Amino acid sequence: MRFVVITGGVISGIGKGTITSSLAYILRERNYKVDIVKIDPYINYDAGTMNPYQHGEVFVLSDGTEADLDLGNYERFLSRNLKSGNNLTTGKVYKWVIEKERRGDFLGSTVQIIPHVTDEIKRRIRAIGLEDNSDIVLIEVGGVVGDIESMPFLEALRQMRLEEDGKIFFIHVTYVPTLRSVGEPKTKPTQHSVKELRSIGIQPDAIIARSEIELDSDLKEKIALFTQVDEKAVISIPDVGDIFTMPLLLNDTVLPNYILDKIGLKPNESNMDFWRGVVANIKNPSHWVTIGVVGKYVQIKDSYISNEHSFMHVTGKTGIGVKLKWINSEKEDSIEELLKDVDGVLIPWGYGPRGTEGKIKAIRFARENKIPLLGICFGFQLTVIEFARNVLGLTGANSSELNPETRFPVIDLLPEQIGLTEKGGTMRLGDINVKIKKGTMAYDLYGKEEIRERHRHRYEVNPKYIKEIESKGMHFSATDESGTRMEILELENHPFFMGSQFHAEFISRPERPSILHEALVLAASKYNKVRRKNFIEQEKFAK
Repeated sequence: MRFVVITGGVISGIGKGTITSSLAYILRERNYKVDIVKIDPYINYDAGTMNPYQHGEVFVLSDGTEADLDLGNYERFLSRNLKSGNNLTTGKVYKWVIEKERRGDFLGSTVQIIPHVTDEIKRRIRAIGLEDNSDIVLIEVGGVVGDIESMPFLEALRQMRLEEDGKIFFIHVTYVPTLRSVGEPKTKPTQHSVKELRSIGIQPDAIIARSEIELDSDLKEKIALFTQVDEKAVISIPDVGDIFTMPLLLNDTVLPNYILDKIGLKPNESNMDFWRGVVANIKNPSHWVTIGVVGKYVQIKDSYISNEHSFMHVTGKTGIGVKLKWINSEKEDSIEELLKDVDGVLIPWGYGPRGTEGKIKAIRFARENKIPLLGICFGFQLTVIEFARNVLGLTGANSSELNPETRFPVIDLLPEQIGLTEKGGTMRLGDINVKIKKGTMAYDLYGKEEIRERHRHRYEVNPKYIKEIESKGMHFSATDESGTRMEILELENHPFFMGSQFHAEFISRPERPSILHEALVLAASKYNKVRRKNFIEQEKFAK
């Protein structure tokens, strides 16, 4: 088993996750079994309780683990499910060590960062590779070198270099800024970042220099000289516009073969034909549709990154370009005006009452104006609420999560959930079987009666109102295996109006785009053609 470690320097958010995912794909295409471990130095046990404004989307793994959004990138690029062990946090490591100490596993020793914490980190990294029988384990260290939180992890990796001599490779991703005043890239921040890394005993084997522009050979030579890295291992990666271009860029450099040679593996060639086709469609779509994303976290696009990537997967497959129009659901008064030029509407996940009425207004506008709509998770629940209020006439219908005093709790906890004191006990997390009814649009889309989809929610459609809802034309075309929890809804006499309680975006892959997102885009494409035809006819009439 070999290891490739990716650290970051100068600033955060320079694309370590995308680079790690891209390298994983390239190495997989060279016929190596690849695994990835993401190290998040925060003390939280996992990302489940973290605010999207601070940390972006919470991604859910198949086993129900709530994890950093980078795990979503890994899954999408590798086209495989990861599990809890693929995400290490300071909180997890300390919890494991303290539990061992309480059991007496350390035989009375004074428990310290070195060796007890560092040994646990090393054991967990190796365990995930051994469990999956991996050839190469990529390890992405979150944050920036120099952060006090990441020191135990870097120390553990320093020790691994000694223990895995010749089988571990370190890549340092840095930022090379270009000052507007002089128009010249500056390498000094990179030099200092590598100096910081070397001060804790880690010498990088390669440097990926992220920058606004391509670095010339003189600058790469300068970086190599001051960081003691082979000049051919200084890789310049300028801004690429979209993450799907990154694997092609990295594959065209010497880095993949350089890594494999250094860790003693055969440098096979990658077959990138499929990926080139995806990127070609993304860069040169046949035509465009506009999807309005109505949410309360739209200022931070990473909050909905899995949905954004799902649409890119659809573009990669179909060649239909998707422009996302981000609409703040808190600006309730302007919702309808902002939706007038869209071809489709996505109502994504979200918790709590803030921005809810704006989403409900958007759902009503799409329903009444026959605009294609997809509601995901909380968006699914809000379509039920909107229908109950405005079609069934249940004034004030709501979710008991949002208004415990509502007269019509069309979204509620089920009887078996009531009385559980631990919130986690009422959550549905991870992959769950879904049963689809024949003769429905959902069955036409999926082509089978049973699928497995990923969940992250607590409240359900209240069974008391299902018969009344279905009598007015909203049908629940899929349920869980018990038949008591509603999973997919669709609306009669509408070109495309669907919702899923599960997160279809979490299992979307470039090779297998989300079926519901693809259906929304195809419906939006038809709607766009009709809208353009009507516009042309109106222009002719005006003339």
